[in-house]
Amino acid sequence: MNDVLLTVKDLKKYFPVKKGIFSRTVSHVHAVDGMSFTLRQGDVLGLVGESGCGKSTTARAILRLVEPTAGQVVYKGREITRLKKGAMRKLRKEMQIIYQDPYSSLNPRLRVGEIVGEMLEIYKACGKSEMIDRVVHLLNQVGLGAKDLRRYPHEFSGGQRQRIGIARALALNPALVIGDEPVSALDLSIRSQILNLLMDLKDKYHLTYIIISHDLGVVAYLCRQICVMYLGQAVEYGPTANVCHQPAHPYTRALISAIPSVKAAAGKKRIILKGDIPSPIAPPGGCRFHPRCDQRQEICERIPPDLRPIEAGHLVACHLA
Repeated sequence: MNDVLLTVKDLKKYFPVKKGIFSRTVSHVHAVDGMSFTLRQGDVLGLVGESGCGKSTTARAILRLVEPTAGQVVYKGREITRLKKGAMRKLRKEMQIIYQDPYSSLNPRLRVGEIVGEMLEIYKACGKSEMIDRVVHLLNQVGLGAKDLRRYPHEFSGGQRQRIGIARALALNPALVIGDEPVSALDLSIRSQILNLLMDLKDKYHLTYIIISHDLGVVAYLCRQICVMYLGQAVEYGPTANVCHQPAHPYTRALISAIPSVKAAAGKKRIILKGDIPSPIAPPGGCRFHPRCDQRQEICERIPPDLRPIEAGHLVACHLA
């Protein structure tokens, strides 16, 4: 449980902005700009932040679904950002993803048995005679069954479709599973069921998770570690209890204040951030959060803060922390 499974070092992903009839690159979108963290086997890390902060792009760059611009991704001691396609293809069965939208992530032309069994067939993980038994076993693990093998995705509810997506992600016995907003498209009544299912499967199959969400409440429930992102960078990182109960960055405090709570009626103060998120094409100098921070000082506008420890395992990128 203490072994390091994944190390991300100064990961960057820039998307070119092209203009003109010759499609010349005139600038870049700084989607991910220097992300670093370590994930131990069996841990659950949450990436949290507003929409557009680079959470999903970070996950896709780790899996090389988009190619990183710079940085390193070390998986089980092996640097994978420069692996050739064949080697990366073999490795991907250990690293799977659960997509946000259970409606568009499933092929409507395939039956459930074909959707879940597709990965087994591609990687020749078992013989055809064993495949049906394996698929039924996976469906049973997520609360479905053999009766669902020949049904199409449109015959299921949103929560059931997400269960199918989870079964597909587990087909090849991965070590690392990334949940990209796995419950944001579901009704509130279904979310807790899927979250509890994910935790049960983690314990049963000794999985390691990266959970992406803009909802800090979901991340606080699932995750042992939290990384708060803003404009492509980590602004706070540490154990869930530290980040949620003793937030040190102004942006983290604003996110936590937005979590619905019965304490709100008893005087819980809501922090309202002023202004819009700066453009990732031309991020502000110094601390990227300073245009919206009511505590900013002159140094915040000039010098980018380093992500530095303020206590054991708790890191913050803020000059005032």
